[in-house]
Amino acid sequence: MANYQYDESGVLASYFILTFLTLILVPLTFSFLPSTGRKSKIDECECSECQEKRATLKKADSRSILKPRLGYKGLAIMAGWLLFAYLAHKVATTKLENTVYDPFEILGLSYGTTEKEIKRHYKKLSLKFHPDKVQLAENQTMADVEAKFVNITKAYKALTDEEIRQNLEQYGHPDGKQEFSMGLALPTWVVASQNNIWVLGMYAIVFGGLLPVFVSRWWYGSRKYTKDGVLGTTAQLFFKKVREETSNNELIQLLARAWDIEDGSKDIKPASGQVLSKLEADVKAVVGNDFGKTPYTKFRSEDIVARRALALLYAHMLRVHVQDPSLQAEQKSLLLACQPFLASMLSIALSHNWLACSLNVMHLNASLAQAVLPGSDPLLAFPSVNKEEVKAVEGGITAYIKALEQKNDPRSEMVRRVADKWGRLDVVDSQFKVIGERIVTPGAIVQMVVKLRLTPPTVAKSTGQSTPPEQAVDERKKQIRKEEEFLNGKNDTDELYPGLTTPGHAHAPHWPQLRKPTWWVMIGDQKLNKVIVPPSRITDVPFANSGKAPNDYRTYKLQFQAPPQVGVYTFQLLFVSDTYVGEDVKLFLPLKVEDLSALDDEELGEEDEISDPDEDTLAGQMAAMRGGKVKRSAVYDSDESSTDDDQSSGKGSSDSDSDSDSD
Repeated sequence: MANYQYDESGVLASYFILTFLTLILVPLTFSFLPSTGRKSKIDECECSECQEKRATLKKADSRSILKPRLGYKGLAIMAGWLLFAYLAHKVATTKLENTVYDPFEILGLSYGTTEKEIKRHYKKLSLKFHPDKVQLAENQTMADVEAKFVNITKAYKALTDEEIRQNLEQYGHPDGKQEFSMGLALPTWVVASQNNIWVLGMYAIVFGGLLPVFVSRWWYGSRKYTKDGVLGTTAQLFFKKVREETSNNELIQLLARAWDIEDGSKDIKPASGQVLSKLEADVKAVVGNDFGKTPYTKFRSEDIVARRALALLYAHMLRVHVQDPSLQAEQKSLLLACQPFLASMLSIALSHNWLACSLNVMHLNASLAQAVLPGSDPLLAFPSVNKEEVKAVEGGITAYIKALEQKNDPRSEMVRRVADKWGRLDVVDSQFKVIGERIVTPGAIVQMVVKLRLTPPTVAKSTGQSTPPEQAVDERKKQIRKEEEFLNGKNDTDELYPGLTTPGHAHAPHWPQLRKPTWWVMIGDQKLNKVIVPPSRITDVPFANSGKAPNDYRTYKLQFQAPPQVGVYTFQLLFVSDTYVGEDVKLFLPLKVEDLSALDDEELGEEDEISDPDEDTLAGQMAAMRGGKVKRSAVYDSDESSTDDDQSSGKGSSDSDSDSDSD
């Protein structure tokens, strides 16, 4: 009969807790420790401004004994390891009774001892531990001595007596089957009757109180935010204020309003009014008296947080240095919060298919990344370029570098290095394709396939699609097969050709974090100011490499449905960067939608074969009820053919009979 024993010493419970602590603490600790492995080299901007920024970020993220920067996660891991050490010490120092009967251990013999040696050793033990020959020690009773001698005798018989040996082998004990004991990893006080009320109360608090509270907080907290990561009240503000004609200045002021609603500065010590007034004065000196005043969002005097946010945004884009530490911290948090704000605005603009408003939101991402006002000259994004030099130079970055070289200005080399890694898209090829068809039919699923690469802005800007050099026949066939596999695949981005490099962190010295460039690609109609196909984001566009030509590009695809009417549609393919200013690419592409009659008989036959169901299937019966076309059943055809054969044979026999009668 099984006997359940609770954990008096707490060792079993300690083993249980140690197991779970190990499963939790080990991966958490590895994720918390800094990586010591060899990291893959990331292509970085090597200008002095970006190097200084990376050094500042590295210093801010550095950890030391004096500045451990543990946080809640580190403290939780430390507490877990302390508990682990305590339980491990308890397990190591607590002695457990060995319940496995081992006669060799009782007799003090090693395994494999012969029976002759066992008998000789038993005689020695009998002379030493026989109750008649043992002198009782302090705190020792005769019952203890007799029990020990009986245990020695049982162990001896278990190794020499055949019947007792069988009991030992079968039941694990010389006396035969013993009572079975099972330990439970629960301390005795948990199941003690006097503690029932406390244990039940703890269960009620945890499962009836704390668990519902945590679940409800998580549920209602997640419902407060939209899929773009902003509060519902913030999204409501954007829904009311974002219009088709919303300008860049109005978008900036909506960002300040959103920062006020989100209460992003609640954990930051506010700066003094004098410091804020000075910052606003510096901004007004450039922006003008219309600072903070628009038809959509007018700031009141009590809107302190919104006005401060607006001043910080303009100070960032005007590159006005903020000296107050609290304002610097708030500006950094504000800029990072602008990304979900702008994503929410873009979602609202796209829900109405507003092309101009969507482009303004996209361009504002790049303006904030490069710390320039919307509509400014893209040349200002390059290092050490001021407005006076921009006014004096015509011809873009190429003319600016040439002017610096003519003056033997040492900045020319740094600007050229930045320009060589600049993100200017070059569209190698773009075309519309339909899987399995050579033409685009009404309502077909069209794949917009584009081949892209990055070329330095010092190279002449492409006005259209690049012309790839000619390839060998075998290479061309291999490339066509690869393109067909990509077109039929699920991924929207093709694999990168070996040997090509992609941009790492972009040149954005004024952005508070390292930034990886991405691009939006969409199809629109500028005349109607409508977005035809919503944007999709692409990244890791490779740099042009003449040594890998003509395969120095990467292929992307964008899926949409063709118009329902036959005709030629001129779409505008747009590429917009979220990091680089003034690097939009616009292409006008005609899409010819042809009628199904343009397909040949073989293509139409394949389509009919696929589209018409069998008449003996459920789909065929439903199609027949609607008056649609169905394929005749093979069984019906065979029956009909057999009937025809019978009729012909019957007719032949009657003819022969009539002939015989006439004879």
